[in-house]
Order: sequence, then C-alpha cells, then structure tokens
Amino acid sequence: MSKQTSAPCMWMRGGTSKGGYFLAEDLPKDVAERDQFLLEIMGSPDTRQIDGMGGAHPLTSKVGVISKSERDGADVDYLFLQVFVDKAVVTDAQNCGNILAGVGPFAIERGLVKAQDGVTPVKIYMENTGQFAEARIQTPGGKVTYKGDARIDGSPGSAAPVPIEFKDTAGSSCGALLPTGNAVDIVEGVEVTMIDNGMPCVVMRASDMGITGDEDPKTLEGNQALREKLEAIRAKCGPLMNLGDVSQKSVPKMTMVSAPKNGGAISTRTFIPHSCHDAIGVLGAVSVATACLLDGSPAAELAEVGSGPERNLSIEHPTGEMTVVANLDGDGNVASAAILRTARKLFDGTVFAQEE
Repeated sequence: MSKQTSAPCMWMRGGTSKGGYFLAEDLPKDVAERDQFLLEIMGSPDTRQIDGMGGAHPLTSKVGVISKSERDGADVDYLFLQVFVDKAVVTDAQNCGNILAGVGPFAIERGLVKAQDGVTPVKIYMENTGQFAEARIQTPGGKVTYKGDARIDGSPGSAAPVPIEFKDTAGSSCGALLPTGNAVDIVEGVEVTMIDNGMPCVVMRASDMGITGDEDPKTLEGNQALREKLEAIRAKCGPLMNLGDVSQKSVPKMTMVSAPKNGGAISTRTFIPHSCHDAIGVLGAVSVATACLLDGSPAAELAEVGSGPERNLSIEHPTGEMTVVANLDGDGNVASAAILRTARKLFDGTVFAQEE
C-alpha cells in the first residue's frame, strides 16, 4: 500500500499563529502515517523547514484537524497538533487557542456549519482537552468575511473580529486547576504556580529567574543559564502536574511575570517551552490571568486585577497585550473566560509530502 502524498488544505493565520487546516477525512487514518505526512509537509525536522510549509518557528508549525461533530452541544470537533520544527515529533499534548480562531471560518467554508446572515456562532469541541468553546464568525450575506477593524497585538493590520468564549477549561490537561492543590510550590528553589485553565503553565516571578521581565525574546533565548534553569524547573513540574515526563512535550509553558508596564494587569515573558514567545498563547493568557487572581501566588503579588464579578485583565507580552475577560463566581473562582482573536485565510489548495 502506497503512502498518502497529498491532501486538500487551507493555510490560515489564527490569532498570532499560522498553520494548516485539514478535514479529518482528508488525512491518513493511521496516526503514525498521519504524523509522518504532517512532518513532511511542514519540512520537519529542520531548523529552517526549508523543504516544507513550516515557518521555522513553533508558532508557524501548527495544524488544525476539523470534523463534523456528533456530540451534543458541538458543531465541529477540533484536534490541534503541534509539529516540532527541529525534531520528528507531532504532539496532541496541548490545545491552541490561536489556531482555534480559524476553526469557525474553516468549518463554514468547508460546509460543516451553515452560515447565517450577519454572525454565525460555531460551537467547537476541543479534542485535546475535552472542553468546549464558542466562536462568533462574521458572515454578512451568509459568507465568511475576513475583513474588519479588529486588531490584536502580535499580528499586523486589522481583520474581522473572532470573539471566543471558553467554559469549563479548569484542569483540561492536568485534571485540576491547581494539580498540586497549591497556589504556590517551591521547585528548584523558585516559587511557582503550576496551573491549568486551558493550558498547563508554570508561572514564576521574572526577578526570581534573574531577569527584569522587560527583555526582548531574542535576548532571553540567548541567555543559556536562564534556559537551563527553566528546563530544570519544567522537568520537575511535569510529573507534579500529572503530565509525566515532559522532555519531549510542548507543555507546560513557562511564564515569567513582572509588574505591568503599560497599564495592564501583569507583564509576561513565556517560553513555549524552549523558544521565547513573541506574544502569549490564548489559553496560556487565560491560565496566567487566572493565576493573577490566586491569593498569595507570585503573579497575584505583582498584578493589578481590579474588582467585581467581571475582570478585564490585560496580559502584557513582548509585542503588546491580550485582554482576558474573566467572569468570577460567588466564591471568586473563574467561571468562564472570553478573548478576542482574528483570523485570515492565506491559501486554499493542495499540500504535498515527499514521494516514495
């Protein structure tokens, strides 16, 4: 039996990421064969991904696999796959809220969801974490539009708004919002919060890592002592977060926080896990925002969180900010979170793997 060497694909920018969107039926059913196909179309493993579609960075080496859902409360199922750049690894160990931003438009364009005139809600089941989200897609005249005035930091220009609401994301990968049961743990001599409100993250003070938190990503990536210390902490946190051995996994993300610099709630620098993010991931921002609301945590001691049952928490990052709207229940816990993203279709056609 010859291997599959091509597939229909839509390449899209979703939020501050970029990747290939596929119908599940268009990819090999065998997982190993599917992963090999995706490695080849991305050009991995190769730091430049010169022989594939990948952009030589984790943020541009991503895949969304979409199918019509048979679940109650969902229109489509969405599986996110991170294709490593320099390793022959494809993992579903995490979710991605940026690629999620393109799922609704893709589902409508592929006929999985019927467009309404004006705005079309798309209910999405996130297979990686077993959680639900609802995206609202601009569909004037019953057709998807990518044109609009919404702007997000980390992506140039403007586009149609894609507001996304998340519910019941606590413990999506780790089994609990705080997998150790603590708002603060000490790992490798550093106070950290291990948290999962849609994305497993380890949150710590930038100052405890020997940085100010103002550095640009390239400077931080060039700090070998910092990278080694972060990885040592990450390795210890993996089992404590019920993630097991994380040496070959892309989670947990490692976020160093400092006091806000531009009127936001908190300032961040995030490794994902070995490259420093130019911004911050959508669900990573939700997890960090939640950490800011935990009494006694490193983030809470530095954050400006306001008051009331609804909090607009601006999470500052190297290229701007991302606002998380957190709705709190009567006990002060985050009941739901919403975030604004945008997406744009880049091309629709056929991608090719290597021929035998």
